[in-house]
Amino acid sequence: MTASKWSIDGQVYERLLTIECFQGLTPQQIQVQRLGGLTNINYRVETPSGRFVLRLPGPGTLDYIDRQAEEHNAQSAADAGVNAEVIHFDSEDGCMVCRYVEGAVTMSIEAFRDLGAVERAGRVLRRLHDTSAPFCSDFGLFSQMDRYLALLKKLEAPLPEGFDCVRRDAQAVRAALERWDLPQAPCHCDPLYENFLDVGDRMYLIDFEYAGNNDPMWDLGDLSVESEFTAEQDQQLLNAYFDRGPKPFDVARMSMYKALSDLLWTLWGVVQHANQNPADDFWAYAVNRLRRCRNLMATSEFRSHLEVVQGGPQSAG
Repeated sequence: MTASKWSIDGQVYERLLTIECFQGLTPQQIQVQRLGGLTNINYRVETPSGRFVLRLPGPGTLDYIDRQAEEHNAQSAADAGVNAEVIHFDSEDGCMVCRYVEGAVTMSIEAFRDLGAVERAGRVLRRLHDTSAPFCSDFGLFSQMDRYLALLKKLEAPLPEGFDCVRRDAQAVRAALERWDLPQAPCHCDPLYENFLDVGDRMYLIDFEYAGNNDPMWDLGDLSVESEFTAEQDQQLLNAYFDRGPKPFDVARMSMYKALSDLLWTLWGVVQHANQNPADDFWAYAVNRLRRCRNLMATSEFRSHLEVVQGGPQSAG
């Protein structure tokens, strides 16, 4: 993650002074470093009492992020030792302060080429799913897509060419998944590689904006897609997550979610484009994710996994 030193400006300083752990500090006692981020504005804050990360919400995020749910879910994950310690959270606007994780490396596609890192990611996801208290919100994949579509209609924003066709093809996947009573657990739901912090012997998982109770295989499938995992990396992730090895039904659902995550984040990208988010070329982002979703669903391997999901847990072995 790139960062550049900033002198603390008046707006950031004033916001810091509204937070208890920064009250009474002078500008000379605070050093601020701008960090990366796609939808929010993040700062590393150094003070005599320690290092912190300040997250200021990006414009328009209240339209599709439930900050009250995020506060509960982020704290639940922190209590489980998965998320960084949450120091302050303003659920009215999403301003958050977390303890800075010392010695951590922000993960990247390249860093995940290390199979040991993939193993640590699998372990922290299993810890999240198994030990976090239930989240106060559910991550309904298809209802979330509907919310994005409604928002885009309100914004009068166009969709990438071919979206309707891919969405129709995804109905078979939806029907297969909805046939079964799938496992539900507290899930991150947005496991972008940059949300994994590696401290060598373990990982932390941060940024719970989209978190909710969900099928745990979503987190594995989405991480695989975001980090461009190979078959070898997928196997390492599954082996680390499942003590006795995954069942075919688990592997098949993970494959379904690889495609569906691309479809969901296509819509998210169009929302960012419509909101004129300057952090990236979000139209190109959306077009590329839609293309990858279409290509994945066209493979024979995907069709085989779909048949397993259609058959259910028992027929899968």
